[in-house]
Amino acid sequence: MRITDFDIGPDPYREETDLLESVMDGAEVYDSPREKVKIEKEYYKNYVRASGKVQKLIRAENKGFNVFFASVAVISCVLLIGMLLFTISYLPRYGVENPESTVVVKRYVECGLEETGAINIIAGIILDYRAFDTLGESHVLFTALMCVTVLLRKDKKNMRTKYEDFYTIRDEKYHELYRESIMRNVAAILLPCLFLYGAYVLLNGQISPGGGFSGGAVLGSGLMICAAAFGFRSTDRMITKRTANLITFLALGFYSFAKGYVFFTGANGIENRIPKGTPGAILSGGLILPLDIAVGLVVACTMFGFYSLFRRGSIGGNE
Repeated sequence: MRITDFDIGPDPYREETDLLESVMDGAEVYDSPREKVKIEKEYYKNYVRASGKVQKLIRAENKGFNVFFASVAVISCVLLIGMLLFTISYLPRYGVENPESTVVVKRYVECGLEETGAINIIAGIILDYRAFDTLGESHVLFTALMCVTVLLRKDKKNMRTKYEDFYTIRDEKYHELYRESIMRNVAAILLPCLFLYGAYVLLNGQISPGGGFSGGAVLGSGLMICAAAFGFRSTDRMITKRTANLITFLALGFYSFAKGYVFFTGANGIENRIPKGTPGAILSGGLILPLDIAVGLVVACTMFGFYSLFRRGSIGGNE
């Protein structure tokens, strides 16, 4: 084996690696046992010397990178602290009345129903006035799901043990909740109520407390209980890996394009032709209802995705 078979560094190590190769290739034929010992000692001495040079170069390179990394980290922290202190200097002092602090609150309370069509002002704020922030929160959930998928997914390079994979090996003697009759019977009664209540929270969010995040959490908990009580084969009939990815993509895409349209029309003074409906009715609030549903689907898929990845290393079935 030659030393170049190992990735020990770029071109700056060429001289040292050539020396190691010449030493290793030259110590193959011996004329006598004494010459063999002599050559092996010389080989070992030269090998240690060349290896020391290579390690010294690597340490010097790492030291330079560490200094650069520490400098960038310190500069970034100093800039961030400076920006925060500069922002704090413009804030009103504690206990001092700030007349401007009530301008936004008055706008929400007095004009919220007319501008959003939602009688629940919280839903109007989250999915209309500051919908861009809610869009960011939904993308944060999606990004977290992708990161967990990269870390925990089961593939050819990261296979689980036979005790963890109860799909392929069914005779392993370890406890699973779906084998308990009490768990299955309770889940059979509880699951329809959970899914129905989750749909109610999603559809009723713009006229009552609740909405996308809470309704999605209820639906996600229902999927997790279904998987725990009846096994992942049952949930794979409802939501496969492809289905979960498609639902998440369509929900985030619809949210982005819908609010992008609203932001574009509002910023350019163009009339928004999306009807707000009758206040108090289910189909009211303009885009708030479909955005509620989109956020709820993202939350439900994310919750079930986390649970499924921790349990079996994949989000859904293969189809």
